[in-house]
Amino acid sequence: MQPLGKRSVVWEEIGEESAGQRIDNYLLGALKGVPKSHVYRILRGGEVRVNSGRVDATYRLKEGDKVRIPPVRMEQRPLLPPNSLPKGAPRLMEMVIYEDEGLIALNKPAGLAVHGGSGIRMGVIEQLRQELPKARFLELVHRLDRETSGVLLIAKKRATLLGLHEMMRAGGGMDKRYLVLAQGLFRDEKRAVKESLYKYNTVSGERRVRVQADGQESQTIFRRLERFQEATLLEAQLLTGRTHQIRVHLAHVGYPVAGDDKYGDFPWNKELAKQGLKRMFLHATSLRFKHPITEAPINLEVPLPPELARFLTHLTPVIHAPL
Repeated sequence: MQPLGKRSVVWEEIGEESAGQRIDNYLLGALKGVPKSHVYRILRGGEVRVNSGRVDATYRLKEGDKVRIPPVRMEQRPLLPPNSLPKGAPRLMEMVIYEDEGLIALNKPAGLAVHGGSGIRMGVIEQLRQELPKARFLELVHRLDRETSGVLLIAKKRATLLGLHEMMRAGGGMDKRYLVLAQGLFRDEKRAVKESLYKYNTVSGERRVRVQADGQESQTIFRRLERFQEATLLEAQLLTGRTHQIRVHLAHVGYPVAGDDKYGDFPWNKELAKQGLKRMFLHATSLRFKHPITEAPINLEVPLPPELARFLTHLTPVIHAPL
């Protein structure tokens, strides 16, 4: 257990980047190292004040609000020195494909987690905060699996984050497309898969997803792009954004993703590795949406990374496949 320190009363004025956030979530971020139960205790006890008045946990902050944060004991964690990035870590700002006052879009490489945890010291969001120490607000808009490459959005303002989240919840406001190599000769030129997905943990604590009637409603549209011997290149359009959605939907209909170490065909994956495929063949290739602040159309596209494009050149196309 690391030593605890005590901070005195703090008054903080809410800026644009925190406007719209619930007070409990704001405090959980501001008081890192303080148990969650204690944060809610000081809220219920009226020790937290906004503009000198009591508020409950559901209060949404407004720009200009003055928040009183009472003295609390908090874990003293060693601060990482500026730019103390993991050895060999790629510089994320070199991967920026779009940036404005409220948004950053990166072309994330495979093998890089989007956030730390579960034995991962630093993910994209933690590393980006190291690279941009003066940024007042940086949050993931959505997630990509560690072994998935492609377009990843990070909000620089809370209003941008809330607007994009509302767009994703409403459905239809954001067009997400992936390129994926699936096992077998995909029969249909276009196929919609509507299967509810249920999240669970294995005995070892690993997160998994399966098709289950009482899971979350999920829908993916697959379009056939090119067929090869034993595999098909597909475009996957996400109409919902569930964990492992593309991977589980394809495995469920009998066309598992190449290189997928959770839901794939493991003997086939070993053969693919011998042929040069060292990662899962899943790439977030495009995102299209209307900017939540400016309402300008945003069209982000990144091609297949070189290792995936190169792997395709070693496959034999099938011109007249049996249907």
